[in-house]
Amino acid sequence: MQNLIAGCQFIEFPRISERSGSLTALENSKNLPFEIQRVFYLYDIPGGENRGGHAHKKCHQLLIAASGSFDAKIDDGIHSQIVHLDRPYYGVYVPPGVWAEELNFSSGSICLVLASHAYDEADYIRDYARFTEYAATRRGSK
Repeated sequence: MQNLIAGCQFIEFPRISERSGSLTALENSKNLPFEIQRVFYLYDIPGGENRGGHAHKKCHQLLIAASGSFDAKIDDGIHSQIVHLDRPYYGVYVPPGVWAEELNFSSGSICLVLASHAYDEADYIRDYARFTEYAATRRGSK
């Protein structure tokens, strides 16, 4: 795992490759940094479009380019970083308190998202100014 800003990690998952294709297994308590409670995916996104643009207070997420490619912009309120995802056996782990956006989708791409919590609108911070205040408060309490 490669460390990124604010506790984010670039994770390479094991893959089994054969002449007939490849397989990658994701397993709770084995090769994931949290227990999965929710899985969803983004698709039919026009090429070059962006998604996301929020942070979570409690939910951990893992972003994977299941098909095609996109960039994940991660931001801790001070620093930001862009990670390019283009292989289904790589993912970027986004812990709570980190702003994430998915950018520059290739045509036909699929973004697979694994989440530690069920959907809860109260867990989202969707306004960037509010997020930077939240991030500053979190830094001050550490």
